[in-house]
Parts: sequence; C-alpha cells; structure tokens
Amino acid sequence: MNLQKHMFSFAPAVITAGVNLNSVIMATFAKPENALKRAEELINVGQKQAALQALHDLITSKRYRAWQKILERIMFKYVELCVDMRKGRYAKDGLIQYRIVCQQVNVNSLEEVIKYFMQLATERAEHARNQAQALEDALDVEDLEADKRPEDLMLSYVSGEKGKDRSDRELVTPWFKFLWETYRTVLEILRNNSKLEALYAMTAHRAFQFCKQYKRATEFRRLCEIIRNHLANLNKYRDQRDRPDLSAPESLQLYLDTRVDQLKIATNLELWQEAFRSVEDIHGLMSLVKKHPKPSLMVTYYAKLAEIFWVSESHLYHAYAWLKLFILQRSYNKNLTQKDLQLLASSVLLAAISVTPYDHHHGASHVELENEKERNMRMSSLIGFNVDPKRGTRETSSKGVMTCISQEVKDLYNLLEHELSPLDLAAKVQPFLAKISKISGKLASASSVPEVQLSQYIPALEKLTALRVLQQISAVYQTVKIEMLSKMIPFLEFSVVEKISVEAIKHNFVSMVIDHRKGAITFINEDIESDGLCDHLMSLADSLNKARDMIYPLVKKQSKVSENLYGLAEIVEKEHRRLLARKSIIEKRKEEHERQMLEREREEESRRLKQQKTTEEAEQRRLAAEYTRREEQRIRREIEERELQEAQALLLQAEKGPKKKGKRVALEGEKVTKEAILEMALSEQLKERQEMEKKLQRFAKTMDYIERAKREEEAPLIEHAFQEHLVEEQIIHEREQLREIELSKQHHVGDLQEKKRLVRMLENKAICKFCTEFLEWKGHALIPDDGILIIFQRRIEDQRDAEYNRLKKEREDKFNQQISMRKLDREIKRKLLFYIKSEEERLTKLHEEEEAKKLEEAERRKREEAERKAKLDEIAEKQRQRERELDEKERLRKEALLARGNEPLPRSADSVITPRPAEPLTATATAAPSTTKYVPRFRREKPEGAAAAPPPEQDRWGRHDDRPPQSSDRWRSDDGGDRRPSFGGSKLPASNSSWSSSRTRCKFLEWRTLGSERSNFLSKFVELD
Repeated sequence: MNLQKHMFSFAPAVITAGVNLNSVIMATFAKPENALKRAEELINVGQKQAALQALHDLITSKRYRAWQKILERIMFKYVELCVDMRKGRYAKDGLIQYRIVCQQVNVNSLEEVIKYFMQLATERAEHARNQAQALEDALDVEDLEADKRPEDLMLSYVSGEKGKDRSDRELVTPWFKFLWETYRTVLEILRNNSKLEALYAMTAHRAFQFCKQYKRATEFRRLCEIIRNHLANLNKYRDQRDRPDLSAPESLQLYLDTRVDQLKIATNLELWQEAFRSVEDIHGLMSLVKKHPKPSLMVTYYAKLAEIFWVSESHLYHAYAWLKLFILQRSYNKNLTQKDLQLLASSVLLAAISVTPYDHHHGASHVELENEKERNMRMSSLIGFNVDPKRGTRETSSKGVMTCISQEVKDLYNLLEHELSPLDLAAKVQPFLAKISKISGKLASASSVPEVQLSQYIPALEKLTALRVLQQISAVYQTVKIEMLSKMIPFLEFSVVEKISVEAIKHNFVSMVIDHRKGAITFINEDIESDGLCDHLMSLADSLNKARDMIYPLVKKQSKVSENLYGLAEIVEKEHRRLLARKSIIEKRKEEHERQMLEREREEESRRLKQQKTTEEAEQRRLAAEYTRREEQRIRREIEERELQEAQALLLQAEKGPKKKGKRVALEGEKVTKEAILEMALSEQLKERQEMEKKLQRFAKTMDYIERAKREEEAPLIEHAFQEHLVEEQIIHEREQLREIELSKQHHVGDLQEKKRLVRMLENKAICKFCTEFLEWKGHALIPDDGILIIFQRRIEDQRDAEYNRLKKEREDKFNQQISMRKLDREIKRKLLFYIKSEEERLTKLHEEEEAKKLEEAERRKREEAERKAKLDEIAEKQRQRERELDEKERLRKEALLARGNEPLPRSADSVITPRPAEPLTATATAAPSTTKYVPRFRREKPEGAAAAPPPEQDRWGRHDDRPPQSSDRWRSDDGGDRRPSFGGSKLPASNSSWSSSRTRCKFLEWRTLGSERSNFLSKFVELD
C-alpha cells in the first residue's frame, strides 16, 4: 500500500525527470555547466573514462574559447580524473588548451589549476609510498621512463604468485612515473611565459626536491637538460610574444635562483659534471646583464664552485674560489664574527699552499697545451680571475688573508714556505697538521657556505711537506739512505713517498735516483754539470781562435774611403735603373687610373640614359593609366546612372507588391542603388522569418504552459483517487476482520458442543479398555462383526478425518484469498508502470518528431538558400561577362575610330542613335561580328553601296525585332514589351528607356516564391501542432 501511494504521488515527477534526462543526453552541452553535471553523473556510476572524455571534448572545443568561472571548476574536475586514472597526455592537452583560453584574460586561474594538479599528483605518490613497506626496493629503478625488462615480464608470467617486493614495485613505481611526467608537463606548458615565471621556478624547485629526496640521478640529468633547452629556445626566439625578458631584474633573479637550486642538488647527488654545467649556466646568465647579482647568491656560487674544483683536484682554482668567497664575506656580510673570518682565512691559505709547487704540464705536447690553455680560460672566466696556473702565482691567492688566519696555520705556512730545515721539517709540521685536522665548524652568519673542514687539506699538506723535504735535501745532500728518508717523513710510508718522488721527477721538480739494491737515494745536480760544460766549451773555443791567428795571420785592411768608393758606379747604375722602373710603373698606374675613370664615366652615362628611358616609360605608363582611369570613371558613371534608373524601377515594383501595400520606402536623395533595394528586400525577408520564429516560440511556450497546467490539475485528482482507494481498502479490511471474529466465535461454540457430546463416551471407553484387558488376560478374542470396540474406533477416526478436511479447506480458502489480493496489487502496479512508460515514450517520440521536423526544415532552408545563391551567382556571373564584353567592344570601337584618323564617319550621330526601320540590320565589312558576341547597332548598319550580308545568327544578348516574343523568354514581359537593355541613348522609345536587371528580377521572384512557400508551411505546422 505504501509503495502504491509513493508511485501514485510521484508519477508526474518521474515522467518529467525522464523527459529532461533524455533531453540532456541528446544535447551537445550548450553550456559548460551541463558538461560538468554530466561528468559527475558518469563518475557516480563508475564511468570515469567517459567522464574524462566528455570534459576533454569540452575543453578542446573551439566553441568555448572565452574564459568563464565555470571553466576553472571544470579544469579542477578534469585534473582530478587525470590523476586518478594516470592520464598524463590528457592532462597535458587540457592544460595547453586552458592556457590558450587564460593567457590574455586570467592567467591566475591557470596558475591555480596547475598548482592543484601538482598537489594531487604529489599526494597520490606519497600515499602510494606510504603503503609500500619496502621503499628502497620499490624505488630501485634505474630509469622511470624505461619500460619493463623482458626478464621481469617472463618472471611475472612464469611465477604463479607475485612476491611482496614486486607488489610494492607495481604500487609505487607507476605513481612516481606519473609524478615525474607531471613535472615535465608543467614545465613544458609554463616555458617561455613571462606571466608564469614564478610558477615555472616553483615547479622546477619541486622537481629538484623530488630528485633529491628519492635519489633520482637519471631524472635529474634529464631535468637539467630540459631547463637548459628552454633557456636556449628563449634566447633563440626573441620575437616570440609573452617571452620573458632576461634583462629585467625580477626575471633574471628567478632564473638564477633556479640554477642555484640545480647546482645545490647536483652537488648533493654528487653529479659533478651536471654541477659544472650548472655553474656554466649561472655564469652565462650573469654575463647577460651588467648588474652584479646578489651577494648571497654569489656566496653559494663560489662555495659550490670550490667544492667542484676540490673534487676535480684543481687545487689552484679551488684556492681562487675560496679567495673570492672570503672577499665576498668580508665585504658584504656585516654580521661576520672574528671566529668565522679566521676560519675562512685559514681555509683560503691552506687551499693556496695545497697547490703543488711544480708545473703539471711540463713536457706536454702542443695539442695538450692548447687544450689546457682553453680550459684555463674557461675556469678563469668562471672564477673571475686571470689565472696563470704556474708555481710563481699561487702565493697571490693568499694576499689579504694573512692578518686574519689562526696562529697554527700561520706557523705552518712559515715552515713550508720560508724555513730551511730538511732534517726535521716533517717533524715540525706534524704537530701543526694534527691541530689543523681538529679545526672545523659551520659559519653561524653565512648559512649558504657549507661546513668548513680543514682536515680535508691534510693529505695535500702531507704531500707538500714531502716535496719540500725532498727539495731541501737535494740542495744539501748528494746521497741519502732510504731508511733515513723514511724517518725524516714519519707520517707517510716510503711507498707513498716514492710515488710522490716519481711524480716530482716527472714534472722536473727534483732530480734523483732511487737504488733499492743499495738502499740509497742519489740526488743529481743538473745545473752544476751544465754550467761546467758551458765553461769548458768556451775555453776550447778561445784556444782554437788563438791557434788560427798564429797559423794564418790577418792581412792589412785598406782605407775606409777606398772601400766606400769601390762599387759606387754599380750602385749608381742600379739606383738609376730602379728610378726608371719606378717612373714606368707610375706612368702605367696613371694610364690605368685614366682608363678606369673613362670606364666609370661611360657606365654613368649609360646608367643615366637607362634611368631617363625608364622615367619616360614610367611617365607613358602613368599617362596611359590616367587615361584608363578617366575612361573607367566615365563608364562607372554611366553604369551608376543605369543602376539608379533600375533602382527606381525596382523600388516602384517593390511598392506594388502584395505585402507592401500602404508602405513606401524612404529614398535617400538619388543614391538608392540596386544593392540597397536588395538589402531592404533581404531585411524584410529576415524580419518575416524572425516574426514567424517568434510566433512559433510563443506557440511552444503556450503548449508548455498548457501541459504544465494539465499536470498540475491532474496531480490533486490522482491524489484524491488514491485517498478514496485507500479508504475503500480500509473498510474492506475492517469488514474481513469482523467476519473472521464471527467465524471464530461460531467455531468455538461448535467445539464446546462437540466436547459436551463426547464427554459421556469416556465411561464406555474405560469399560471397553477393561473388557479388552480382561479378554486378553483370558486369552479370548472378540469377533470383528460383533465387537463393540472396533466400531467405536472407526467412528472416532471418521470424525477426525471430517474435522481435518474442514480445517484444511478453510486454510486453503484463506491462502487463495491472499494470493488473489497479491495478484490484484501486482496488476495495479504493472498498469501504473505501463502508464508511466507509455507516457515517457509518447513524450520522447513527440520530442524526436519535433527535432526531426526542425532538422528537416533547417535542411530544406539550407538547400533552398544554396540553390538561390547558386542562381544568383550564375546570374551575376552572366551580368559581369556581359559587362566585360561591352567594355571590350567599346575599347575596340575606340581603337578603330582612332585608327581611321580624320576620315568622315559613315553615319551621323542621329543615324547611329535612331535606326531606319526600313533597312535590315547588317554588319559592316570592317567589323564582322561573331555569332556568339554582342554587336553594337552602329556596326550593324549597312553603308551605302555595300553588299547585303546574311543576317547574323541569333545570340542571347541580341535584339529580336524581326521575331515574335516567346512565352519562355525571360527578357520579355507579358504585354510584349522588351525588358532587355538597350544601348541607343535617350532617343529610344519609352518602353526601352530603363535597363531592368535580370539578376534583381530573379531575386524578387525567388524571394516572393520562398516567402509564400514558407508561410504555407508554417501555417500547416501550426495547424498540425
């Protein structure tokens, strides 16, 4: 009963909801809100792919290019679906389209959508990571963009059960791949966009943190390459709209901060090659502008650069980087304490004295030296110094820091650089090295500088100490035992000292020979031997010169004057020949110059003549163009006059139309043209169409009101019918209850009477029982025919069977009654559902018929419009062809007249304008017309004495004065008047004075026909509805 009440009360609502749902499904989302609602409905039923596709079609559609607030909500839902389904390509397409929409209107909306997109991707990746228990195994993937290996696929198919590690890998790795793809997509969308520079920098920072947190070296390299390519494209395409301006301080600072973060992450991941390339990127950005970057950024720059140089064992550049860092801290950091300054100065000095005291490239090839020179230039440009990597310049890096260093470092510097004590130098240095190894700390006021550890310089200082010991020993001793040298350098094994010695010998720092058989080291003084050899050779040369002078004494020399006069005539002759040659050369050069001048003058004259000829030709062309322009203006004025006459005729005809009675079109002076008349006719047609559409809309609105009123009237009637049915059911129920009570009372009374009747048989039962037991005891049996007990038992059984059958029949009757009631309820429900379904189908069918009628009407209108347009285009083309032919004939006529010169014309102007009706129209011998072209009247005149030519063939533009009018000729009116254009001037008859355009007349006829057909169709449609 409650179900029936619910169905009866909500029947109209269900029908209306069904119709609206069908209309929504059939619609093409006239509003973006409908697409969002449709997507939510699909998500609620589990069809996320369909919802994503619907939103994707809406976003990529060109129909919604103007930004609206609802589009932002749609994008939020769209990125949620993309993240849930891990559809990175869909997200990229949607964000690119949304960027096009928001770029010039509301770029903040795009920023919010991208932030939300990255937040969702990060949260899902973190959630997946938290679910995985074995994180290290789940993240142990070399490349997030690489596919699965073949062996992993074979293992997953061969093994029946998957292990927990592989389950974790399948859970975490896809989400990390999607997060990495998200960062790449966002960077690709935001690149080279001046309005989203801050968001681009934030995205890059998040991507760097992702690589740092999960140790993704491969992805970090790719990320650096992506950002580097973006900057290269930015510098390449400078004319691109909305590109960032790197000359602006804010933009440059954002790009520098991004590269500094990249440098920090590269050093943390120990990717030194990427770190060095990041340093080069930062240096390239700083060189774009003259303004010096912030000191804090430069401190980080030089700190990371010093770390890179130390790892690459470029100790000289490492020292220069520390010196720049020290100068920056001392100049700009006002909060620097004395302890921090002392620690920085000590680092600078130790880095400077850690440089090896010899040239590493001694004896290198020319190619190696050139490569090293280029490398030094690059390094010096990065540091900002003109570095000459030689032994004599390494002390320059310690200038200005000696006053700030600690006492231990200063004493160590004096020992290694200024004191000569070869026997106990290492023993004196060892305590200072032990103290320095314990000095470390982080600068309190300069957080960007890493923790200073002076212990990193201990191996380099030990090596320098060994070299100093070897250098001083080689200057004092010639031979030293190996054991003695090992005791002199206690903190290094002899094998290490031997390796250091070999390297020093290789670079020509010391000259020594190690003899392990004798256990001795021999130092060779090459400088002394070379000096003695030079002196010996000089003595030998002097002795030989003296012996030569004694054997061959010198001849007495002549006087100086005779020496000078000797060969003077030859010199004079040579000078004379030289002067003659010079004079001839000058003459030749002068002649060549004059020849060149003549050639130049000839070229100038020819150029002047050519220019003059070009000017004259241009003037002739200008005069011809001016003449053509004047002729065109004259012809245009004639055409405008004809069109004015046609417009007036068309205006009169329009006023005589069946629907224009009582209306008169206002004329704007004499400037009404055919186009204006056509435009007025078209506007009238459009107005009629709009009025008809408004009438249909009002009719549809009236029908909606009627249907709504009918349903509002039906609702209380249905409710009243339901209430009456409910009251009847209640009365029937009460009546059945009373009948059941009466039947129960009657059964109870009958049962009491039956009991009273059967009570008196109890004594007989006891007597029968006694008799039975007695006979059994005596061994006798009763005879069946005469036995009282058997008869009595049969009677009792019959009564029990009758009572059982009666109760069974009553129960079956009650059960059948309940079944019939349920069948009745089901039949009522079925009829109600059938009515609802039928109503829905009827309304759906009605809606489909209306849509089909609308589509058919639209198609018919399009078809008629296309046909009308094709006819008008054809008529216009014919008109243009005809005008071109007239212009061509006019031009030929003028050329013929100009060619004949001053010869008298065969006819006067009156004879040309007014033809004689008695003479037939024939063509002259000079201008015979073709059979398919128009021939003017003066050319069809037959001059006196000329032979009669056969009449020309009928063409569609010629006059048919000798032929009767035909009913199919569209150029003739019903009354026999010729509507074709005439070219005889104002002296022609009045019936041919105006030139009626066939194109305009056809337009009016078609519009009149279309208007009548449309009115008939709409009237029938209204009657049908």
